[in-house]
Amino acid sequence: MLFGQIAYGPIHSRRLGTSLGMEIMPLEHKLCTFNCVYCECGWNESVSHPQLPSRKEVYEALEAKLQALRKEDIHLDVITFSGNGEPTLHPDFLGIIEDTCALRDRYYPTAKVSVLSNSTQLGREDVVQALKRCDNRILKLDAGTDEMMRRIDLPVNSSLTVETIVGWLQQFSGDFVLQTCFLRGEHNGLTIDNTTKEELQAWYQAVDRLQPKQIMIYVIDRKTPEESLEKISREQMEQIAAPLIQKGFDVSISA
Repeated sequence: MLFGQIAYGPIHSRRLGTSLGMEIMPLEHKLCTFNCVYCECGWNESVSHPQLPSRKEVYEALEAKLQALRKEDIHLDVITFSGNGEPTLHPDFLGIIEDTCALRDRYYPTAKVSVLSNSTQLGREDVVQALKRCDNRILKLDAGTDEMMRRIDLPVNSSLTVETIVGWLQQFSGDFVLQTCFLRGEHNGLTIDNTTKEELQAWYQAVDRLQPKQIMIYVIDRKTPEESLEKISREQMEQIAAPLIQKGFDVSISA
């Protein structure tokens, strides 16, 4: 499932409300630093020279869309960057976010600017600056152990560690939304399950260190590239959330 327009929707997001989607990765294929077994966009493709929309093209597409929505008197809760891969890979990501905030202020001043990111580019200062200008930084951590993170997310950088990601996330001093997908299955003969007692304990420890302002936990909701994956029940998701809620964390469940 690929998004073929720079500005698309709005669509109803189960987590964010009425959301105008923004695609700043290639429109024809996925481009990401992860190759997650559950990604609705499928597997990464090997492309030698991926074509990204320019900052000018993004600006023009967003302004035209916002003008059209205003003319039709359509309500908008949020402008959301996600789509066909990892949006923070765009070399002009900071400038695009600056433009987006300016256009939002002009056309939909009550709308939020949100970015869904896999957290792998947080070692770049320009990406951190851009994310700090957004209203919602929704940042991924799918597991508390290196082995399970690598089995679920299949990072392009195979030496990436949970400790590195946690260290990068700490730059926001808890002012971000932590996002985690819980799932079970198998890939390439290896078991995938971040709901075991050991895996949950490691993830809870990371959460305690990060103290995010909100935690979004969710389950697979669409067709996945790895077909063996199992959707976790609502009851188990509530059990996973319970210890965090008891500690005072704001936890939302999409199941």
